[in-house]
Amino acid sequence: MSTETLTAQQQAEIKSEFEFFDRDGNGQIDITEFIELLTVLAPKTKASHVDEGFKLIDKNGDGYIDFTEFLQWWQQCWWEY
Repeated sequence: MSTETLTAQQQAEIKSEFEFFDRDGNGQIDITEFIELLTVLAPKTKASHVDEGFKLIDKNGDGYIDFTEFLQWWQQCWWEY
């Protein structure tokens, strides 16, 4: 499913999830916030998968997951963790 096929309501729901995990409200999820995200969504995630997963989602390699990166991940494979 591409971003274009999402309804406005679906995008708003995913944005709400993103904002929930973006604890400091800066529009980005850092590694600490990502750990919290995994603790909620996939509590059995192995510690070794945290850095690997973060790097896979952080497509531009800036050390943060922005909403676009989060949206792509959420649509494709968040449940794999």
